[in-house]
Amino acid sequence: MKKLVFTILAAGSLVLSNSVTDAEAAINSTSNANTAVAYETSVNTQDVEQVGSSTAVAMSGTYKFNYNTNVRQDAGTQYKVVVVAKKGATATATHKKTVNGKTWFKVKTGTKTGWVLSSLVTKTTAAKTTVTQVSNTTSLNSNVVSIALSLQGIPYVFGGTTTAGFDCSGYIQYVFKKAGKNISRTTLTQYAETKAASSPKPGDLVFFANTYRAGISHVGIYIGNNQFVHAGGSKSAVVSLNDSYWGSKFHSYRSF
Repeated sequence: MKKLVFTILAAGSLVLSNSVTDAEAAINSTSNANTAVAYETSVNTQDVEQVGSSTAVAMSGTYKFNYNTNVRQDAGTQYKVVVVAKKGATATATHKKTVNGKTWFKVKTGTKTGWVLSSLVTKTTAAKTTVTQVSNTTSLNSNVVSIALSLQGIPYVFGGTTTAGFDCSGYIQYVFKKAGKNISRTTLTQYAETKAASSPKPGDLVFFANTYRAGISHVGIYIGNNQFVHAGGSKSAVVSLNDSYWGSKFHSYRSF
């Protein structure tokens, strides 16, 4: 009889153990998070006793998850999973504390807040634009506008790249070279080497489409107040983007 009771208890313990393991695996079944899970679940069960004695310290920083990772209610594997953060997702860290020799971060990812092992995330470094870069860009743009406006009245010549006559992209290339920046020759390559500008500044480029050909086909220089200067029509001149023709052909603003 005692043997039978022992067998039943042992079997029950095995079922319970398997169910916990299966639940943890199921949480992470959407990705290759086995490494994260294995590391996390290796934390000693003494965590339960240590959490209360560890004090959270304020911190800051942006981190990226190295794996699909369990974000928990508190610092310890015995706490409920708040959300499983996807590999590559970012989180903002606000606090940290040490539990049984392991460091945990309190993070906010999306709308959820919880705790993760520090070893499962990597700090990210945001690219910063230096004061010098901003100053150089402002100076270039200012020179571009000044030079472009000084070249008004020069005849439009298809294929032209000199003050004897310009086409649209030849004009842009000439102006930027005079301002100290070498750029490519054609409208399409100038479009390709620039990036979209949602808030245009004087000196940025203005592209137009479906003028004399399908697709990107014309370019000018934005000078502010919804105006641009370009080599088009019979000569280089300032035109409003409210112009019925050019307004209908407008495609995008772009900057170097």
